[in-house]
Amino acid sequence: MSSIHGHEVLNMMIESGEQFSTESLVATIEQRFGADARFHTCSQQDLTAAQLVEFLASRGKFIPSDSGFNTHSSKICQH
Repeated sequence: MSSIHGHEVLNMMIESGEQFSTESLVATIEQRFGADARFHTCSQQDLTAAQLVEFLASRGKFIPSDSGFNTHSSKICQH
């Protein structure tokens, strides 16, 4: 099974224009990439959707709003 980079999830969030809760983001990721999909980042490997969301949140990748959170391209590392 191939691994999907977390940047793809951040880009999906930006493209959607939606605001997410943790639960709705995990559900959206699983719907788009599959419930069994695995993810990686520049420093982590073999993450589930829920683990990826937790990791991205811990790294400050989400921008909160009154109705949830989203992200911005400035939150995506460029290396």
